[in-house]
Amino acid sequence: MSILTSSNANQRKLLFSAGLSWLFDAMDVGIISFIVAALTVAWDLTPQQVGWLTSINSVGMAVGAAMAGILADRYGRKNVLIATLLIFSVATGLSALAHSFLILCVLRFAAGVGLGGELPVASTLVSESMPAAQRGQAVVLLESFWAGGWLLAALVAYFVIPVYGWQAAFVIGAIPVLYALYLRRSIEDSPRHTAVRGRKERSFAENLSAIWNREHRRSTIMLWILWFTVVFSYYGMFLWLPTVMVMKGFSLIKSFEYVLIMTLAQLPGYFTAAYFIERYGRKFVLVLYLSMTALSALWFGNAGSLPALLASGIFLSFFNLGAWGGLYAYTPELYPTTIRSTGAGMAASIGRVGGIAAPLLVGLLVAAKFSMAWIFTMFFSVILIGVLAVAFLGQETRQRELADE
Repeated sequence: MSILTSSNANQRKLLFSAGLSWLFDAMDVGIISFIVAALTVAWDLTPQQVGWLTSINSVGMAVGAAMAGILADRYGRKNVLIATLLIFSVATGLSALAHSFLILCVLRFAAGVGLGGELPVASTLVSESMPAAQRGQAVVLLESFWAGGWLLAALVAYFVIPVYGWQAAFVIGAIPVLYALYLRRSIEDSPRHTAVRGRKERSFAENLSAIWNREHRRSTIMLWILWFTVVFSYYGMFLWLPTVMVMKGFSLIKSFEYVLIMTLAQLPGYFTAAYFIERYGRKFVLVLYLSMTALSALWFGNAGSLPALLASGIFLSFFNLGAWGGLYAYTPELYPTTIRSTGAGMAASIGRVGGIAAPLLVGLLVAAKFSMAWIFTMFFSVILIGVLAVAFLGQETRQRELADE
């Protein structure tokens, strides 16, 4: 039975509530990619500055993912989810007041701390609250809200930024602060975590050590490689998409329009992944969708016409975001409840290191006059490393009950 047709109203409510927080996160990440394109013109940013501005958010996300994962295992998923949502909303709103490159970078770091912490905690909360037969599908559907957030960001970029300026986009990005107050009363904490929380209080060091014991070491190695390669390729490619389109000779408005078209392909990518993940398994979805992402990246980098750019960009969005759904569904299932959020948060944190490195690296490569074909061939190679990690080190978790200890 699909989670959307489940008779359990509380499960559907949790999925929708957590999904909206996910949507706001995606809108924040998406907006900055469009704002960077506008600021490149308004502030005359160099490619290296563009790289730093897009990377500093991931620095905060790396810190936030690690901290929130550990704190959620100790203080509960719901409390940490709300706290992280508040942090990134306030920092995003204050970004509208930034009058220098340095101040904007500081605020984007703070927003990243909240955003990076919210994502693994939300996916862990949903994963622990769903029955085994619907768990993977539910988390992929949660991840599908990311496409909605990027779509909103693209709409804001297309209709708001050209008329009201980039500051207005940041003001809109502060709206989730109100939603965080609603979440405090509308959702319950994870029943699994509540059940095990009082049995034994682990220290932070014990939780970190536990994900590297013999039972979990192979999964941790696989997840860290997988997260790094997926986040590296995603942030390296997608945060640069509007700027890449401008570099290829399209106007800022046209670039936003074409990226909006590519973004629409994310939704069917998620929905097909949600179907396949319970039918054929997590490894199937990750290997297939990441392999197709790699091929699409190679195509996009070598595309020489507008139809080829749009088609390859659509395929890139479809398969990459479908893979993200599989990634978030798979990660919490590989650890027991007592260390689940720590394991998921640390994997996401390692991934954010890739998110830091990739935009900076692209900025350096662009400044050094490397071609887009060369840069996207690099992404093709990195993604294949993640495919091999899943294929040879991953274990299938479809329909498996979650372990508590």
